[in-house]
Amino acid sequence: MPRLADPVAVGSRTSPSRVVFGPHETNLGRGRALSDRHVAYYRQRAAGGAGVVVLETASVHPSDWPYERAPLAGACGVGWRAVAEACAPHGTLVLAGLGHAGGQGSSAYSQAALWAPSRVADAASRELPAEMEREEIEAVVGGFAEAAALAASAGLAGVEVDAGPRSLLRQFHSGLTNHRGDGYGADRLALTSAVLAAVRRGVGPDGIVALRLSCDELAPWAGVTPEQAEQQVDALAGLIDLLVVVRGGPYSTDAYRPRAHAGEGFNRELTRRVREVVAGRAAVVLQGSVVEVATAEAALEEGVADLVEMTRAEIADADLVAKVRAGNPGQVRPCVLCNQACAVRDARNPIVSCIGEPSSGHEATDAPVAGTASARRRVLVVGGGPAGLECARVAAARGHDVRLVEATDRLGGALAGAAVGSGRDRLARLAGWLADECARLGVTVSTGVAADAGTVASAMADGVAVVLATGSRPSPERLLERGLRRPGDPGRAPVVLDALEALAGTPGDLPPGPVVVDDPVGGPIGVAVAEWLAAAGRSVAVVTQDQVVGNGLSRSGDLSGANVRLQQAGVRRELRCRVVGAADGELVLEDVWTGERRSSSCAVVVDCGHRLPADRLARAGVSLAGDAVAPRTVLEAVLEGRRRALELEGVGPGHHGPEAAGTTAPGDPPRAAAAAR
Repeated sequence: MPRLADPVAVGSRTSPSRVVFGPHETNLGRGRALSDRHVAYYRQRAAGGAGVVVLETASVHPSDWPYERAPLAGACGVGWRAVAEACAPHGTLVLAGLGHAGGQGSSAYSQAALWAPSRVADAASRELPAEMEREEIEAVVGGFAEAAALAASAGLAGVEVDAGPRSLLRQFHSGLTNHRGDGYGADRLALTSAVLAAVRRGVGPDGIVALRLSCDELAPWAGVTPEQAEQQVDALAGLIDLLVVVRGGPYSTDAYRPRAHAGEGFNRELTRRVREVVAGRAAVVLQGSVVEVATAEAALEEGVADLVEMTRAEIADADLVAKVRAGNPGQVRPCVLCNQACAVRDARNPIVSCIGEPSSGHEATDAPVAGTASARRRVLVVGGGPAGLECARVAAARGHDVRLVEATDRLGGALAGAAVGSGRDRLARLAGWLADECARLGVTVSTGVAADAGTVASAMADGVAVVLATGSRPSPERLLERGLRRPGDPGRAPVVLDALEALAGTPGDLPPGPVVVDDPVGGPIGVAVAEWLAAAGRSVAVVTQDQVVGNGLSRSGDLSGANVRLQQAGVRRELRCRVVGAADGELVLEDVWTGERRSSSCAVVVDCGHRLPADRLARAGVSLAGDAVAPRTVLEAVLEGRRRALELEGVGPGHHGPEAAGTTAPGDPPRAAAAAR
């Protein structure tokens, strides 16, 4: 049996596997308490084999309210008990996440000054906190103690103390933020030591005390370095049972759970160093974009860590450990490290989810995919992109007779087409998994077959259910109206190609000369195309109406990283402007604020704007899914493909709705159903 599925001792307890489902924002709360949605979410991971589940970090004191639905420990007793009872049948060790965000929190909800070790404005919010007095420090220690006791009384196995990238405790550890002249400045571990001792008393002798510790703030001029972290770990190891090694600080919070550009398992060597210092005094967890079973197994085999945190991997597939135990690791749905749906700490307050598994975060409301249909139907799915593949996969899994036709010679649609360049090549893994699952489940797949109106009409006349997942088509009209031309058209103005058209070839296939990436959307595609072209040595500029390239990447944590990469690659950024005209070898750009116009050398424009639905086969009685409804993201494509499959049995839009007993809080909006047409 793989080591990943082995039991392992954690303090006086035993975890049934070596996989940790770590704490993360979910926006599943009811006010500041855990909800039944949390219970369903964690139950699913425990049932799938997670050995340790660390619940969403709860603030230990009312002075801390870092985001709107952030749990407050004092309000979590009932929810903690419910999660403990839900996970108990599976033997999972459930820990309460406890923390305080300090100066990296928010005053938007508490409407009170932030607490911090010193008066150092946060690098992100620029808010200046109040320097904590001794009474406030004691209140925080007391808050940790009370929360730990509450967790123990609720039946949890213990607690995890947060000293990670966004935590008050790390702020005390760091020369970046701790400028105190008292004992808490002389001994920067004094507060954490007091907290760990208090927590130990709260959970009792058999309870687990875990510590999530930033061991590299990536700011060596004053922050915690790996060398300093080794000393900190040596001082604290005797107070804990479990140590999770992480990185990040006030200038690098996006380095904690980054997108794929950081590479998988980036904390391996840091964790190895720390484990040598721990020397068996506590179990050590490897954290850091570990999403592949092979990567996790190798880390355990090589002695890098005792356990492996696979949080995003288990958001993508809650049954990861169960599939490994059954000898089917190839059936694990891949995490592509995109952060598009699982990173939810933003102003929209979205529910945690996954582009490949849209039921993540919606376990309490979504109709289950597992099961067998009461009546078998014949189904024709037109289109082999993510919407079509997911529809075919789910329908086949439920026992329907499914045929899928794809006009091109490969499956994956826009998902596969966009899987180009560093950090985006992982998208192909999701496309490949969907195709492999369709093959395993017996879907009849025909590529290179272009369905037409006759195909659809004939199928419908024969009683076959038809789902159109035909994707999207280019929409160059916006730029053609401004003087550009399509390949092969006469003239000397720059040529315009759609992003997917460009990515279908190589950078060398584009006409010679400077390339302009026109990105009115501000999403990941424009940045990816620019990086791809620059890596091939092409002269590249990005045009955006925003003040920064890739504005939408702020939600996935890659905004600053993307702009740094573009600058390092020599990509010119044309900010606050739009394309308004073209001439021989030039584009005319207009400043969106002032109206001032200027010219930019250009041979070819790659259009990264919105595409249009490829819905020419739509007709009454035919369901549409994904980009054929409206071009959006992979999440909507997969979600709608799944819904169309479930609707074959009259299940409805793929969810039970807000009236399902206890599934939503008052005022929570129902999960909108996509148009089936």
